[in-house]
Amino acid sequence: MSVAPDDIEAAKASVAIEDYYHEGRLFPPSETFKAQAILTDRSLYEAAASDWEGFWAEQAEQLDWFERWRSVCDWDQPFAKWFVGGKLNVSYNCLDRHVLAGNGGRVAYYWEGEPGDRRVITYSELLDEVEHFASALRSLGVSKGDRVAIYLPMIPEIVVSMLACARIGAPHSVVFGGFSPDALRDRINDAAAKVLVTSDGGWRRGAATPLFENAASILAETPSIEHVVVVRRTGEDVSGLMRAGRDHFWHDLVAGANPHCPPEPMDAEDLLYLLYTSGTTAKPKGIMHTTGGYLTQVAFSHRYVFDLRPESDVFWCAADCGWVTGHSYIVYGPLANGCTGVMYEGTPDFPAKDRWWEIVERYRVTTLYTAPTAIRTFIKWGTEYPAAHDLTSLRLLGSVGEPINPEAWVWYWENIGGGRCPVVDTWWQTETGAILIAPLPGVTTLKPGSATFPLPGIEAEVVDDAGRQVERGGGYLTLTRPWPAMLRGIYGDLERYRETYWTRFPGRYFAGDGAKVDDDGYLWFVGRVDDVMNISGHRISTTEVESALVDHPSVAESAVVGAKDETTGQGIVAFVTLKAGIKASAEHARELRDHVARRIGPIARPKALIFTEELPKTRSGKIMRRLLRDVAEGRDLGDTTTLADAGVVEEIRRRAQTSPTED
Repeated sequence: MSVAPDDIEAAKASVAIEDYYHEGRLFPPSETFKAQAILTDRSLYEAAASDWEGFWAEQAEQLDWFERWRSVCDWDQPFAKWFVGGKLNVSYNCLDRHVLAGNGGRVAYYWEGEPGDRRVITYSELLDEVEHFASALRSLGVSKGDRVAIYLPMIPEIVVSMLACARIGAPHSVVFGGFSPDALRDRINDAAAKVLVTSDGGWRRGAATPLFENAASILAETPSIEHVVVVRRTGEDVSGLMRAGRDHFWHDLVAGANPHCPPEPMDAEDLLYLLYTSGTTAKPKGIMHTTGGYLTQVAFSHRYVFDLRPESDVFWCAADCGWVTGHSYIVYGPLANGCTGVMYEGTPDFPAKDRWWEIVERYRVTTLYTAPTAIRTFIKWGTEYPAAHDLTSLRLLGSVGEPINPEAWVWYWENIGGGRCPVVDTWWQTETGAILIAPLPGVTTLKPGSATFPLPGIEAEVVDDAGRQVERGGGYLTLTRPWPAMLRGIYGDLERYRETYWTRFPGRYFAGDGAKVDDDGYLWFVGRVDDVMNISGHRISTTEVESALVDHPSVAESAVVGAKDETTGQGIVAFVTLKAGIKASAEHARELRDHVARRIGPIARPKALIFTEELPKTRSGKIMRRLLRDVAEGRDLGDTTTLADAGVVEEIRRRAQTSPTED
């Protein structure tokens, strides 16, 4: 069954999916969208297939290089080097070249603080701020190769800091502002950072978060830190915590800094940044991203996945710069392409649940890129909030961070995109640096819930336990060829890099995601392999069960975990948030269990179903399924400091103790 994207009623009337991975609704590019799209044919796929290295060289040529490379890719598995011998500077490519081309007056960012303060920052103004702060860093003794830790809220200074580091060749390590002091300490020490850039605080739901206070509490345990730079954001008095000679206010340093700081020529393989991600051990992994290949691929993917028209688009990636999504699609990709972006400091529900839609309307946002978790939250709140605002400026929607349920996809397309905006579901990771699997909106027929196909230049295969390619069906997502933005290793532990990503399937990159290939060759991600449950010998993905639950018209959001069960090995425990106005009851729980059994099969019927007002989420919006597993199995909870609301888990624990279990 084919459904035209501009025919909302046809989509509503389409048959319900009987199998999550056999989605029947198809959304080809509309003629209206194709008439203005930058790409409407398969020419990029064909170019990459016929001359792979030449294809990536052509993408690299979209940047400005001080010296051209000698070779495109040197591959000594598992280590790759891209654009070998080439020299460039990321800050120059993101700022100077646009100003020199006469586009200095173009808006780089519309920034909105949570309290409602706003700034409009042009490319010329951003370049000026970056040069000043780069000079300030040099005055503190920072030179090429020195690491700089950044622990800031979503304020313009976080972008300025990143670009200033890139300008002088000092790799940055951004630590998400919601992380605990211990997490900050561990990342500083692993990187041996020389300088920390932080702020007195940041705003979150009307309260000031104490960032410098957090940092000050662990600085005695970070011997590599020589200087701390503190941005005044909330007005909190932190002078009593500051140590003379070590700590400096941002505005004092910048006021006395040289206004000119030429960009440092960097080798294509020089380290641009470290970004830490959780590992299977207690020690976080410092993912290494370098200069030339990374910038080439984030610019390429941003341009084509989001059908970018830099002279007219207003692009809002509603993430945080503390995560790779913010690095690649708030900062480096958009700025390399000369795009206008939106940055927002706060949460979607402060001071009201229409804050995002107010921002879209105010700045005439054309592209919104957010996570399924946020979309499901909006579903729970209801349609009245987006309906109260003019969202007609939107022409493209994106999804990132985890697999999106088909029903959430359709809700997003219909209620936010007005049935006219393609939804590009994107798969990638901190390690990959850039989007690898996603539709091209003017080319690809979309299926709700599927990330569709690898981008041009990317070679991916699903394999079984023995490493054999799976043409149709489920298995493990692997990458068979290097890509420019790939991680160059784990900082200080290259053997861990080899062991983590390249040993499970020799000759293939595997980072732990399961996937299925449907009858049309579309890729469907089923989440992390460790999110696959074993029920009486049957492997069932948590994503499959969650999608079946969200498919029920009463359910706004769900999270599913496997808990130990003496009979079946694991039992399915579902945590469900209902839409506004719908009451929880034992009868409704049975109805939802039966619904899952009809959609997937009796083996997938949840053993326990717990209704909850909220799910435990990190401040980046990810559901903490680890904590839900702890609740389901009655274990003590681990660290909850990164949760947006730690009280949510205790409320879920209380409800779990009183919820009936199916025999």
